Amino acid sequence: MSPADTLRLLLLSSLWGFSFIFMRVAAPEFGAVSLILLRMTLGALLLAPLLAKPEYLRLLRQNLGPLLVLGLTTSALPYTLLALATMRLEAGFTSLINAATPIATALIGATFFATPILRQQILGLTLALIGVAVLSGGRLDFSAGGDGWFILSALAATLCYGFGGNYSRTHLSHLPSRVLAAGSCAAAAVMLLVPGLLLWPEAPVSDTAWGAALGLAALSTAAALLLYFKLLGSAGATAASTVTMLVPVSALAWGFLLLGESISLQVLVGMVVTLLGTGIATGVVRLRRKKPLM
Repeated sequence: MSPADTLRLLLLSSLWGFSFIFMRVAAPEFGAVSLILLRMTLGALLLAPLLAKPEYLRLLRQNLGPLLVLGLTTSALPYTLLALATMRLEAGFTSLINAATPIATALIGATFFATPILRQQILGLTLALIGVAVLSGGRLDFSAGGDGWFILSALAATLCYGFGGNYSRTHLSHLPSRVLAAGSCAAAAVMLLVPGLLLWPEAPVSDTAWGAALGLAALSTAAALLLYFKLLGSAGATAASTVTMLVPVSALAWGFLLLGESISLQVLVGMVVTLLGTGIATGVVRLRRKKPLM
């Protein structure tokens, strides 16, 4: 990977890591649904100039249905679920749960999209699940005031990502990245419009929350998507996938520095095990020659 791509990777991990900080600050005041409506609407507006050419608009119209599915499963639902999780859970903790996305992607791919699971992935998925169990140990309390439902919300977001990633690879791989990015953002904004407005906060929102919401849309959505697709094109999928391991580290660091979130030994152990499993499952950490199990 070139020095320029390395810088892109580090910047991207920081921007996506910051998304958990932004949500942690803004979600309590906006509410999860209204915040993500704002995120996707502003993101779509910022990405709209990428579709200025007639051929991109034609592709958008021809693939409207699949883009709606993509927008629902990779943006509207998972972003809302993660925003809901950050209303209770620390930003760094939520990002570590979200690092289990490759687990969901592999399992859903094998179950619904006939994607083979490799031996190396089995080990990686097992380790990542153990890491999530370590992270959640002692916090799966589903009584009033407990964290259990918020942890499940973050885990449900990974299932959405897992389905959306497999669906995009199967049905939308022929589309340019700009159409995928801008189209899915716009689709998510449309789907969230009515519930987001109905749930819009009645109390005035602070300048800090507005700043976090704008940063979430401009930096962690529009700019990050453009940076990701640039990295994907220049460095390849394997290199780009390493961002999955860097985002939680970034979110933990920013949460500690900016929000005063504590980093316990349990979180550190869970992070190491989860990210090691993720690295093995995605092929970033290679062991032996891979043989398909099914």
